[in-house]
Amino acid sequence: MELVWLEDFNALAQSGNFSRAAELRHVTQPAFSRRIRALETWVGVDLFERTTQGATLTDAGRHMLGSAQEMTRRLYQMRQEAREVAGKQARTLHFAATHSLSFTFFPGWVRAAERTSPIEAIRLHSDNMRVCEQMLLGGEVQFLLCHQHPDVPPQFPAESFHSKVVGSDLLMPLQAQQFEHAPVTESLSLLGYTAESGLGRIVSARLRQEAQPPHLHTVFSSHLAAVLLSMALEGKGFAWLPKTLAEPELVSGKLVRALDAHWDIALEVRLFRPAMALSDFAEDFWAKL
Repeated sequence: MELVWLEDFNALAQSGNFSRAAELRHVTQPAFSRRIRALETWVGVDLFERTTQGATLTDAGRHMLGSAQEMTRRLYQMRQEAREVAGKQARTLHFAATHSLSFTFFPGWVRAAERTSPIEAIRLHSDNMRVCEQMLLGGEVQFLLCHQHPDVPPQFPAESFHSKVVGSDLLMPLQAQQFEHAPVTESLSLLGYTAESGLGRIVSARLRQEAQPPHLHTVFSSHLAAVLLSMALEGKGFAWLPKTLAEPELVSGKLVRALDAHWDIALEVRLFRPAMALSDFAEDFWAKL
């Protein structure tokens, strides 16, 4: 039995697709498939039903999932605490944060948090939402900082994690200043988010709620809001951008609304953590937020 097999199992259970899970795990798909098969051989039953659409958990796989996720989290925590006790590593808080919040929100928020709870060391992992979720599920980090909307829950079991609102933001449909405001009835060039993006999930959910959504033609996609901002400034289309990221361009007038305020999306900035006990200083940090 190897820890990497459990991590692979968790990734495949979350993504439901061998190629996406292999990409998350930074391994080729054939090697990833062999490791999943090795885990199934060790357990003695099939954990996934394989179809042309992807992979779904069997009854045995669903029964095993919660324990596998908690086991990986506990093993990583055990290793971290052992290193700290031995003096090999500073008492470190481990965060995963989506790219846009890593650059705009996290630095100031951590400085404010340190005023009530001094922090010895911080390690920040910045990536797209899908990877950040997997890191929290697998126990590689203690906390996940992300944008959140009530209609779009994160892709991990709510009963196994706690969260706190630590800020707010606003997704605004923005485009370069030189382009005129276009009627909603006309087709608009959209700079969209890819499936890995948490902001993309939120925008998609908002559009599904509309009886008459705008006519959109996606001309470019990225999981990085900063890349979409750059493309918008180049006049390639419009994008739903976090106000925390686009504030300087809004103030300078380089970016303006592509759609009216009805299409704004109010967001929470939430910090997630496992329900199981963390290290004493991580628990102290959480309690003082």
